[in-house]
Amino acid sequence: MFKNYLKIAWRNLWKNKGYSTINVGGLALGMAVTIIIGLWIHDELTHNNYFNNKSKIAQVWQSQTFNGNVGTGPAIPLPLEPALRDGYGDNFKHLMMASWTQDSYLKYKDNSISRPGNYMQSMAPEFLNLEIVKGEKDGLREINSIMLSKSTADALFGKEDPIGKTIKLSNQYDLSVTAIYNDIPFNNTFNDTDYIIPWDNYVANRDWIKNSLDNWGNNSFQMFVQLVDNANMKSVSQTIRNVKKDLNEDTAEFNPQIFLLPMEDWFLRSNFQNGEQVGGRIKYVWLFGIIGAFVLLLACINFMNLSTARSEKRAKEVGIRKSIGSQKGQLIYQFLSESFLVVLFAFFVALIIVFLSLNGFNELARKEILFPWENPNFWGISILFILFTALLAGSYPALYLSSFRPVDVLKGTFKAGKYAGLPRKILVILQFTVSVAFIIGTVIVMQQINHAKNRPIGYDREGLIQVPTWSADFNGKTDVMREQFLKSGAVIAMATSSSPTTQIWSNRSGYTWEGKPEGFQEDFAWTEVSPEYAQTLDLKVVQGRDFSKDMASDSLGILINQTAVKYMGVENPVGMVIRDTDEEDPGPAMKIIGVVEDMIAQSPYEPVKQAWYVYDRHGNFSYYNLRLNPKQSANQNIAIIERVFKDNFPAIPFQYDFVDDQYARKFAAEQRIGTLSGIFTALAILISCLGLFGLTSFVAEQRTKEIGVRKVLGASVFNVWNMLSKDFLKLVVISCFIAVPIAYYVMNGWLQEYPYRVILKWWIFALAMLGAMAVTVLTVSFQAIKAAKQNPVKSLRTE
Repeated sequence: MFKNYLKIAWRNLWKNKGYSTINVGGLALGMAVTIIIGLWIHDELTHNNYFNNKSKIAQVWQSQTFNGNVGTGPAIPLPLEPALRDGYGDNFKHLMMASWTQDSYLKYKDNSISRPGNYMQSMAPEFLNLEIVKGEKDGLREINSIMLSKSTADALFGKEDPIGKTIKLSNQYDLSVTAIYNDIPFNNTFNDTDYIIPWDNYVANRDWIKNSLDNWGNNSFQMFVQLVDNANMKSVSQTIRNVKKDLNEDTAEFNPQIFLLPMEDWFLRSNFQNGEQVGGRIKYVWLFGIIGAFVLLLACINFMNLSTARSEKRAKEVGIRKSIGSQKGQLIYQFLSESFLVVLFAFFVALIIVFLSLNGFNELARKEILFPWENPNFWGISILFILFTALLAGSYPALYLSSFRPVDVLKGTFKAGKYAGLPRKILVILQFTVSVAFIIGTVIVMQQINHAKNRPIGYDREGLIQVPTWSADFNGKTDVMREQFLKSGAVIAMATSSSPTTQIWSNRSGYTWEGKPEGFQEDFAWTEVSPEYAQTLDLKVVQGRDFSKDMASDSLGILINQTAVKYMGVENPVGMVIRDTDEEDPGPAMKIIGVVEDMIAQSPYEPVKQAWYVYDRHGNFSYYNLRLNPKQSANQNIAIIERVFKDNFPAIPFQYDFVDDQYARKFAAEQRIGTLSGIFTALAILISCLGLFGLTSFVAEQRTKEIGVRKVLGASVFNVWNMLSKDFLKLVVISCFIAVPIAYYVMNGWLQEYPYRVILKWWIFALAMLGAMAVTVLTVSFQAIKAAKQNPVKSLRTE
């Protein structure tokens, strides 16, 4: 019987090729979007699934309170590690300190490569589930050992066996290769760990870390833990909450709260506001899940509308089948089989679309999603997906068509009834409500991104590059390099800094000044700079003066930003003395010499943080900041700079970054989401228009005789177009008025997450409404004008 149903379904599809094409095409697009979104969601939800002990792994985080505002992050003090190990060690299988390296390079003989890596304690190979392909798994026992990823080993050694070979890190330390491990998968927090060096090496070669072994106030470190099998994550987190406050009275005023952030939350739920976990990327998972569901629904609505619209053409078929004994259930099965056949065709077309577009999608979404051809779970879910879609698309038409009375049909008295078209109208309204809401949402997302992009950043990022200076080779050569860069003609200004222009690497507290309020808990962004910093960045001094090399006292000078002036509660800070409150090692007093404009160094969606720019008298710089000569091309300038660099540092790879590119990366996540939303919105509109096109075509076909009579009686093309278009346009207008308040409510809630946000304006909603109506008019007009131009003699002569 099922075979017979499929045969009849195939004949109906083949007989009505136009409608079948619209049905299959619309469903295929909807299913393709849903499959791609499903693969993206799976990739998001399975982040870090590489770890078979994922549920027991966490990172130690800390919340601290400054003047009533709670800040939360993964930065912890170094003494916390022995405190947890000694006092709470029974809860942990592993306690591991770690620190990512940036812009470091590895050298073997004449070959130098730049790779990101990690300093970790000796349990790292087991903690990370490393797959050792050569060497020892316990490869971090010796202080001067290093473990390399396979791709890094291949790039550095080629076909030569790396085990036991000595390499140099940043031209400073000799390290012996002890093991090679398979690269950690892309969909992983540690995927950029191309090498691992013992944590003891990190401590031994940095005096500032040695001085932090007992310093509870220096929150510059990261720690990862793995619980024992019988430990509960929440219970352990609660147990260690007050460990820092209990062991160090000096930090108690900031109410430090230590807790464990489970690995399951690192990627999707790592956002905190005022000490409370408020989500993160999980909002995008929900967003795209909803988009995928609605796009599939839009495609299914097309099928429902076209199937029920053609009810009169199927009425005789239903009447005859019922008169010779067919039961309602058998008719339902028949129509569902037609739906199943259409969905099956659409699914295979959707697979082709997904396969062809996956590479482009990966590039756009910054993913490495592979099509799961060999995954049985995918095919099992696909079967359920096909059945669900077939049921969703075909249930209403099946129930509607099978309900016809055979007596009325066969007597020729069957008519669709006054309200027969009402469900179709409701479905069209639903389609365009979703589409208009998508349009509004996409426009607002892009508005928010552009709003942040157009925000004044306080300095000139055009023609500004940064060169990392992580090697000891750079020490003592700053003046020589500045002279050579300026002399080359490629650079017009150069300064050094302890952090990149677009980031804040250090925050300081523990200072006092005249007029500081009692109990005020200060927290300043801290950057050590050379005297040429403001000039190089074109950072405007609005009060006082800039640093000067000619004034020896400036070595204890500070520039502060405008936000810091308000934060400190002073009107004229120039000349104010800043003192360290550390009783054991207070250091010399510093003096504020000037105020500079606010400069965006963190998120462009957040308020500017209060910042101090301190004269770098100890040579604690990490970057050269170079202002390129605007009279020459960037490529020409870079080539000259590289030549000068190589003349002075032949063993160090030349690396640089344009600051405007660094700044643009701050918008990357939102930009990707906005672009993907725009694409999915366009596809949703296309699917809705396909359905509208099919319905218009069918209505024009139904009213062929009426159109012919009207034309004979003098109706113009415009009259016929107006007759066929106005009903659909009314439905779209209704959908606009439903979509606008829904979109406003949702997007206004989304914008509340951004302190610096765009204001919703009426024209955004008006533009979306006009766009939807324009698309509707264009879609309907094609068929309406085509019908209006037909020869009335032909349409009246044909039954």
